[in-house]
Amino acid sequence: MKTLKKSHESDTMSNRIVHISVQLFSNEELARQVTEECQLLDIMVTVLLYMMESCLIKSELQDEENSLHVVVNCGEALLKNNTYWPLVSDFINILSHQSVAKKFLEDHGLLVTWMNFVSFFQGMNLNKRELNEHVEFESQTYYAAFAAELEACAQPMWGLLSHCKVRETQEYTRNVVRYCLEALQDWFDAINFVDEPAPNQVTFHLPLHRYFAMFLSKAVKCQELDLDTILPDQEMLMKLMIHPLQIQASLSEIHSNMWVRNGLQIKGQAMTYVQSHFCNSMIDPDIYLLQVCASRLDPDYFISSVFERFKVVDLLTMASQHQNTVLDSEHERSMLEGALTFLVLLLSLRLHLGMTDDEILRAEMVAQLCMNDRTHSSLLDLIPENPNPKSGIIPGSLSFESVLSAVADFKAPVFEPGGSMQQGMYTPKAEVWDKEFDPVMVILRTVYRRDVQSAMDRYTAFLKQSGKFPGNPWPPYKKRTPLHPSYRGLIKLLHCKTLHIVLFTLLYKILMDHQNLSEHVLCMVLYLIELGLENSPEQESDEEESVGGQERCHDSWFPGSNLISNMRHFINYVRVRVPETAPEVKREPPASTSSDGLASSQSSRRKSLQRENSGTAQVFSLVAERRKKFQEIINRNTSEANQVVRPKTSMKWSAPGATPQLTTAILEVKESILSLLIKLHHKLSGKQNSYYPPWLDDVDVLIHPEIPRYSHGDGMTAVERILLKAAVQSRLNKRIIEEICRKVTPPVPPKKISSAEKKTLDKEERRQKARERQQKLLAEFASRQKSFMETAMDVESPDADVAMEVATSEQHVSEAIYDCVICGQSGPSTEDRPTGLVVLLQASSVLGQCRNSTEPKRLPTTEEEQIYPWDTCAALHDVRLTTLQRYFKDSSCLQAVSIGWEGGVYVQTCGHTLHIDCHKSYMESLRNDQVLQGFSVDKGEFTCPLCRQFANSVLPCYPGNNMERSVWQSHSNKCMQDLVQEVEDLQEQLGTFPVSISSETNLSKEMESVMKDIKSTTQKKYTDYSKTPGSPDNDFLFMYSVARTNLELELVHRGGNLCSGGASTAGKRSCLNQLFHVLAMHMRLYSIDSAYNPWRKLTQPLQDKNSELVSEELPEVPVLYRDVSSLLLIQILTMPQPLHREHFTCIIKVLFTLLYTQALAALSVKCSTEDRMAWKESGSLKKNTSSGEKSWEVLLSHVISELSKGKIYDEGETEELAVVNVDSVECYLQQFCLPFLRITSLLQHHLFGGDLPSCQEDEEFTILASCLGLLPSFQSAHQFTSASCLDWPVPAFDMISQWCSELASFADRHPDQVKALLIQEPKWDLPRLLQLPENYNTIFQYYHRKTCSVCTKVPKDPAVCLVCGTFVCLKGLCCKQQSYCECVLHSQNCGAGTGIFLLINASVIIIIRGHRFCLWGSVYLDAHGEEDRDLRRGKPLYICKERYKVLEQQWVSHTFDHINKRWGPHYNGL
Repeated sequence: MKTLKKSHESDTMSNRIVHISVQLFSNEELARQVTEECQLLDIMVTVLLYMMESCLIKSELQDEENSLHVVVNCGEALLKNNTYWPLVSDFINILSHQSVAKKFLEDHGLLVTWMNFVSFFQGMNLNKRELNEHVEFESQTYYAAFAAELEACAQPMWGLLSHCKVRETQEYTRNVVRYCLEALQDWFDAINFVDEPAPNQVTFHLPLHRYFAMFLSKAVKCQELDLDTILPDQEMLMKLMIHPLQIQASLSEIHSNMWVRNGLQIKGQAMTYVQSHFCNSMIDPDIYLLQVCASRLDPDYFISSVFERFKVVDLLTMASQHQNTVLDSEHERSMLEGALTFLVLLLSLRLHLGMTDDEILRAEMVAQLCMNDRTHSSLLDLIPENPNPKSGIIPGSLSFESVLSAVADFKAPVFEPGGSMQQGMYTPKAEVWDKEFDPVMVILRTVYRRDVQSAMDRYTAFLKQSGKFPGNPWPPYKKRTPLHPSYRGLIKLLHCKTLHIVLFTLLYKILMDHQNLSEHVLCMVLYLIELGLENSPEQESDEEESVGGQERCHDSWFPGSNLISNMRHFINYVRVRVPETAPEVKREPPASTSSDGLASSQSSRRKSLQRENSGTAQVFSLVAERRKKFQEIINRNTSEANQVVRPKTSMKWSAPGATPQLTTAILEVKESILSLLIKLHHKLSGKQNSYYPPWLDDVDVLIHPEIPRYSHGDGMTAVERILLKAAVQSRLNKRIIEEICRKVTPPVPPKKISSAEKKTLDKEERRQKARERQQKLLAEFASRQKSFMETAMDVESPDADVAMEVATSEQHVSEAIYDCVICGQSGPSTEDRPTGLVVLLQASSVLGQCRNSTEPKRLPTTEEEQIYPWDTCAALHDVRLTTLQRYFKDSSCLQAVSIGWEGGVYVQTCGHTLHIDCHKSYMESLRNDQVLQGFSVDKGEFTCPLCRQFANSVLPCYPGNNMERSVWQSHSNKCMQDLVQEVEDLQEQLGTFPVSISSETNLSKEMESVMKDIKSTTQKKYTDYSKTPGSPDNDFLFMYSVARTNLELELVHRGGNLCSGGASTAGKRSCLNQLFHVLAMHMRLYSIDSAYNPWRKLTQPLQDKNSELVSEELPEVPVLYRDVSSLLLIQILTMPQPLHREHFTCIIKVLFTLLYTQALAALSVKCSTEDRMAWKESGSLKKNTSSGEKSWEVLLSHVISELSKGKIYDEGETEELAVVNVDSVECYLQQFCLPFLRITSLLQHHLFGGDLPSCQEDEEFTILASCLGLLPSFQSAHQFTSASCLDWPVPAFDMISQWCSELASFADRHPDQVKALLIQEPKWDLPRLLQLPENYNTIFQYYHRKTCSVCTKVPKDPAVCLVCGTFVCLKGLCCKQQSYCECVLHSQNCGAGTGIFLLINASVIIIIRGHRFCLWGSVYLDAHGEEDRDLRRGKPLYICKERYKVLEQQWVSHTFDHINKRWGPHYNGL
């Protein structure tokens, strides 16, 4: 023990001790032997006692000066660091053995010592209410105090209780109770306590009270002990109830903000006291003890004590004004609510008064589920378990699961479009809401007051949804389990005059609209009345009592104590004490009454007996009542009576200076509880005569009063239910209710009605004006809001079919109008003041991850499974470019392909525009604003000022007409030759760009700067492919590839084809039009030497064939090796903008002829030699027919004969087409051409507007071809061939011969490469993440022991990339290169800055995006649909396919930045 106290690392040490001791003491045989032979129990208890004695201080509870009680000091390290823990845990451990526990319970000396030990904790951590200024230092000692009580007092108590389960163990209970009471008596003596607790103090720690309570409960529940034989006398009970009651009142004070100057920690204490791990060792025993006291003490005494403790005595007067000497008026209402709520709790809870364990578990579960839907693990945590493992209710036990399935439905994890991940939740079944929702239990178990409201809101929603009640319901009244006979006395509380007077007074005050009353007060008052009607006292019957009532009517208010008869009792006059300013003083009291404030006088008899005594109910003082009863009780205990001297009453009641001048007035009331209820019904409904007794129409109501229509509803329903119950229980009540309803008195008018009415009229007028103002404002906002809603609200829905047009759709609008979201002005984008789109530029390698297999790759989970990136799209394009560069001229190679499959730049926008100068000042303000943002302003990052979407650049909008496109829609009648010539001429005028570049306008500057941004978005290695670094060809290639990347990605987002049609998927969010303008402006800076202009090669047969062979340098890339989509972008982007539609169509037609020839060439290489010969023959026969140029057979035979001239077919066989028939060839050609048609259609859609047609998959080719203008007139489908789209600018056979001859001459030099370079169009599947195994354990077992390939160690934090399956060390310094950790490095190499990693030891996924990272969540959930982050709970986890789909979707659509909100910088340390 001493070592423990001195040790600095008590934690490590205690863990080591416990590891040994737990093995020694877990064996019952050994434990018993040690106890018997070595007095282990004595040693343990004594050591604990000594240990605590080292940190005792004098208790300041109650009587500070003379207190003899000592308590532990919670600030000491011993308690703060839980140093006592190993000893206590061993003690609990050996008490779990029955034989040892018996020994303990039989040994009186030990029990005395133990109670002594427990009393050190009694009253620890005393709180004193700060009344003047805020406490300077908020002590956090309460953690230590609560932990100590739970560990050192409650846990051993539960251990002992587990052995007191049968009748034979009665003796043990008697022993514990006896020594507990002795210890309590010593404690009361030590603190000098008689009957008044000291004001403004509270301690939450009363372990002796709780020992006493729990053993009592056990005695009645399990041991069949007679409660009265072990209860102390009345006086002791009165003392016992004071401190637990003080805690309940203090809870209410804390929630009413009366302790606010004590800081937040006092709220923390109030919350810990009711929190699920503590409640059944704290608040439950306290309330049970109060229930026991209430059932045995005089009810009037108990009720008046409650209102006195809650400080609302002065409020309970019939007068409209009062002065409260102990409470500020702003706290009165919540304290009154607190007092009534406490009474309801006290009278309705049955946790220790007769409920079985399963019923308790069910009630707890329903209460938690009603507050909120819960996950399985949080339910396990929130249901207070019996802290002792042998008790039977173990979370996860059978009873837990069966009760859960009985009361709740499982809601599978859902995914909100905003990306927030939901867990699998349990939600209450409809019948639970209907029958079992218990607001009382909810109030008892709520840590935060807002949870009560949340439960009510959910209840309201259920009633609305199920159509049971449309309005705002009141908490439903729930029938209770019957009381155990030992506690029947509790019902006396409901049938005592004091309570009835309070209820009457409150009903009256509510009816008269006195201040500081609320609906909640009324609700609780009605609840108490209903409880009283449900639980009638057993003795006298109601009817006979009504006759012989005269003698009992001694205190002038009510004749008897039975609520049922008191309800109908009319009270005519009430004498009240009021301040002299009160309105009541004006009235003259009737001459017949004279009474000093506290004397008794007769009250009126009931009207039904027509005995009119004009008596007056006197001023009822709860305090005086309580004092009187207290004195009576004390005098009854004569044995002690002579010693009892009344202590000086605490200051608050006896300071006459503080009391205002009161005078007595007499109020005319003439009401009974029943009449007040009926008038309240009128008041609540706002209608006269709204209450009509239901039994007059339907007598059955009285026979079967349990009518479902009364079970849910608002205040009116509650009143109706109560009146019905009153009528059912007594004929007289029924008659009187009918009488009152016949008379129908108008509701008592509130005072000063005129001014109130005037106020409401003024209010109406003011409201009307406000409404008009609002309408005007709303009209102004409407247009802006509409555009905002369209763009901002669907981050995740790429299907919003909103066309790109920002301007209105009339044809004649000359300029596009943009709204600036910063300055709010609208206007066109101009040279001097350009407007820009808010865009996010990000490098992307998503396209490069496409594979040409439909089955996605699996994540390797064994050594055999490995993933090689050879078959990815990026790898194949890379190989192709390097091969071309080996054999052909570099500048020509760089125009024959596109790059950007890896590290391409993707541009996306939220659709909002701003002036570029406004943006600059916005960035400036962000730079000065030092708030920690999730982004880096220095890197140009910002969030859109309107929708807060992440962005990092602004794309200037090209000035000019947004609708020009529609002008060129009509097909022109110029012939193909003229158009071809025009296109060539336009390409020659290189310098002429409508925005002349020579003059440095703001617009051109911005366009240059955005181009720089685009370049710097991706890494250098992804932009430099030329053999001569920095060559202009590089830039040229990069720029048209950016366009290609964006078109290809849009295609991927549409699912890889254009069948769905419609506007651009991103709707307003597409910025391709603006992007093309920026790219075109820069592309036109590079002149293409007219000799090498590919356009010529496509449209004119070359005259001189020999010139090429002479040049000694590498030849140009043959036209048949060039990527047609790239050629298209080069042609379009080097034309002067805006492009005419007829020129666009002309370019497509020409390129389609080349594409078709490439398809034929590829086909000819694929088929076998025999087939080839056959096609050659059959085609040449038809060669001279009129439609020869439009028949694929003719063209194919021509291609074959031309290519045969070279050594192309000599090489070995290639893989053959399976069946070579007409249909399969047609199908092959269409599939070959489709990717080009898709890209072209998208391009046309963005340049010229117009929707894409939707179609079936099998007719995609024809629809797109006709949409692009390739199909002259649409023929019927069955005779359609792809060749009919051809439109040759010059005779086909000449062109084909020329193109093939280039290949033939290349074949002579490098026969091995000819076929490899022919463009084969593999079918790329959409990009997918790796497939994960069903069970997480599979991944965990393989990876958590796997060694890193770089440093060959087992990493501390292993992670695996979900895109390519690479295994990396997270945060591992071992694999760091140039200050970059491995994950960051990998994210740059694999995803051009985007990495998706699964952390093996935590089951969560982490996203790295550039310099930021975020935790995404987990795709593995347990059987209850919950994550297990860090694998803390150790549950088996299974893949959640929906979540994985969401992750993949966000990766493909590049929306990580928009959807995930919690980003932070990683400083390259991941």
